Formats: sequence, structure tokens, C-alpha cells
Amino acid sequence: MSQVTPTKAHSGVRRRSQRVLMQVGVRVRGKDAQGKDFEEMSETLAINAHGALVLLNARVISGGVIHMKHNKTGEEQECHVAFLGPVRGGKAEIGVEFVTPSPNFWRVAFPPEDWSPKSPEARMPTKLRAQK
Repeated sequence: MSQVTPTKAHSGVRRRSQRVLMQVGVRVRGKDAQGKDFEEMSETLAINAHGALVLLNARVISGGVIHMKHNKTGEEQECHVAFLGPVRGGKAEIGVEFVTPSPNFWRVAFPPEDWSPKSPEARMPTKLRAQK
């Protein structure tokens, strides 16, 4: 897995939870833009408590329903396609949002919305932060 790094949204829209750059292996299945079934292995580019950004070979439609399975835990979530991004290397960036909230799906603790690596608390040793 890659280093956990919070990122900003693509637009000025405020996110419900921090996005974290993290590669997590997932299996994605659903119907493509032509209505044909697809299933492919992929990994996330970024995750948050409400979904993820993944790269897919399959072309999907905005609002479409897909199922994403976490390769390590076997847990599966129904998602809807919330964002269609650019295509790079033949794969499209797809933003998906969980249909049912699942803050523990990724098994990570997300930083609070106002977190910044420049904040004094971020520079504190871990032991001191735990005592706060």
C-alpha cells in the first residue's frame, strides 16, 4: 500500500470526508455503458469514508450501479458512479460512492475535515497526540 496522503477535491465542492491517496486492491463488477456485464480487478487511487477513485477499463455511465469488493477483507459494497474522470493508459478514472454508508470498509482512520500536515498537532510525536 502507498503512503496515506490527504488530497483536495477536483472542484470547489466541500467533501464529507478527507480523501486519502491509497492503493487498495478491489474487484469491480457491474454493467458497462452498453449494458453488458463486466468484472475486473483494479486498485483504488484514492479512498474516503464514502467511496473511492478507481481506474477501470470498462466504460460506465454516471449514476450507474457497480459492486466493489475489497480484495483483502472480501467485503463488498454496492456503489453508484458519482464521477467520470479522464482516461489515461486506456483506463478511466471513476469516482464511486457507497450506496449504504460504510466508514469501516477501507479499515483506515480518516483524518478530520480540517486536518492539515501544517497544523501543530500533525508535527507532535505520536505519543503526545494520543495523550491529547
